[in-house]
Formats: sequence, C-alpha cells, structure tokens
Amino acid sequence: MNILAIESSCDETAVAVVRDGRNLLADCIASQVDIHRLYGGVVPEIASRKHVEAIYPLAEEALKTAGLTRRDVDAVAVTFAPGLIGAVLVGVNFAKAAALTLGVPLIPVHHIRGHIAANYLTHPDLEPPFLCLVVSGGHTMLVDVRDYTEMEILGGTRDDAAGECFDKIARVLGMPYPGGAALDRRSQAGDPKRYPMPKVRVDGNPLDLSFSGLKTAAINLIHNAAQKGETLEIPDLCASVSQAVSDALTTRAALALRQTGRTTLAVAGGVAANSRIRADLTVLAEQTGVRLCLPELRFCGDNGAMIGAQAYYEYLAGHTADMTLNAYATKSMIGEQLS
Repeated sequence: MNILAIESSCDETAVAVVRDGRNLLADCIASQVDIHRLYGGVVPEIASRKHVEAIYPLAEEALKTAGLTRRDVDAVAVTFAPGLIGAVLVGVNFAKAAALTLGVPLIPVHHIRGHIAANYLTHPDLEPPFLCLVVSGGHTMLVDVRDYTEMEILGGTRDDAAGECFDKIARVLGMPYPGGAALDRRSQAGDPKRYPMPKVRVDGNPLDLSFSGLKTAAINLIHNAAQKGETLEIPDLCASVSQAVSDALTTRAALALRQTGRTTLAVAGGVAANSRIRADLTVLAEQTGVRLCLPELRFCGDNGAMIGAQAYYEYLAGHTADMTLNAYATKSMIGEQLS
C-alpha cells in the first residue's frame, strides 16, 4: 500500500511516500528555518503562506523520487492535530483535494502518533507494546503504546515542554533559531555541574513533569549576571540546563518502565535529537536491560515519513475520514488525545 503523507503542522512542509508502514520510498522537506530565524521563532502567518507555496511542487517531487505516478497512490494521509491551525489547514486542504481527485481514502493522523511511528522506520522489527518518551518543542509525555492505534498517556508536563524550555533559554542567551539545537551544541563542551538547577517533583502523579521552574531559574541566572556585570560560562550553563532536563526525563522513564513492566523504551520528537538525553537514556537502557529505540536524527523533527508510517496502521484499524475532515481539523485547536 503506497501512502502519500502530508505534514504541515508547524514550519516544515513535508511530503513522503511510505509503503506498508515501514518502507520509505521518498521523504521530501521544504524547510523554513532560514526565514523564521530572522524573527527568532516561528511566525504562524508566514509559515502558513510558505506551506501554500511549497506543498504542491513538493508532492510532485515526492512521487518522482519514489518512482511512482499518481495512479500508484493508494491513500493520502495528513496531520490533523495538534499544530498551528493555519499551517495544519494547508496540509489538510491539500490532502482532501488530493484524495478526492485520486479517488483514494483520506487518513487523518495525530502528530504525536506520527512521532512515535518514526521508530518503525528506524527499527523495522519494533512492534507494540512498548513505552515511548515523547519530547518535542510543544509536548513532553510518557505514552504506553499498547498497540499501533491504542495508546495511553501515563504522564506529561504540567506547563512548559522540554523543547520549549530549551528554546526560550537559548533565545535569552542570544542563540540563533532553532535554539534547542544551538544550546545542545554549546553544552557538549560544558560542565553540567557548574550551575545547579532545580529538580521539580509534581504532586498527584509521579510521572508528570514541570519545566517552567527550570526555565525561570536559568533565565533569572542570566539576567542577574548581566545586572551585576558578571560573566557566565555559557557552555557550562547550557550543559547544566541540558543535564537537568535529561535527569527529569530519565528518572520518569525509569519509573514508567518499572510500573508498566515494558521491556522496550522508544523515544520520539524533536528533542529526541538532543545528545545528552540520548546518551543518558542509553545508560539507563544498559543498566536496566531494556531495549532502547532511538529514531534516526532525520526522523526526530517534523517529517512526512512518520505520518505515512502511522497512517498505514490507522488505515488497517479503519480510521479513515470523509472529505470534509471538519471533525478532525477543529481538534487542531483543542485536542490532545492519542486514542
């Protein structure tokens, strides 16, 4: 089954062709990083307009790369939520038109389910059940993946996501967008013990997280140093922040593994590319004897391949949509459920 998959939830226009959920035939991305770098972050209106410009030629490029024609497409998949509503609707409307024109099913895919499915491309033998740590710019959660379309959120952030914490601290430090990646690069030469950072425990659920206090502590440290004319060791500060985030994620993942009894831990989302988090989770896996599945770096950020991978299993479960997609598109603004 050849699935033409569309992802446009934020600032990357992505179109991929995936066969049977595991075989990637084409993965094309039109990046907007250079544009949004001028503003220090994503400007939703600009992102939406750039999606409109890029999506049709990118779909043609994906089919050409895959060596397929339009007649070879068996279904069209698209991210329906969550995301910037204007950006999401560009992809949804294109997918609706493509599916209607080609006379094939339209498959709506939740963005976070797509991130989880990126692991199926990197690890073709991976099958549920497993535990997945989702870490991105807008989401941080522990998900019990019981089946390809049956998932339960065990815990998540009560406020800022891990990626948001990285990005905002990086911005205060004057680092270029995307800030999380820049902060990670600087942290690799730093001392993670130089600047002690708060460790937050959340009442009510030991698997929940909070990063707003960490973000505030780091930003206050930067501002106070500037007011006093003191010089901060930026690599050390970046390393200290990275270690604090990684410790929070790793301890929650270890607890979730014990509670669920899962023997496989997968990681998903843009922050899954963070070098310290990958290293600490590798150590955790070695100490506990669980299997660790890390996505390839190219599958950590937003991409169409992950949407095509998950779409195959959504289709097998009968999760197709009519061509209006009204019930799905509105969830982009309010919905966070994975199942």
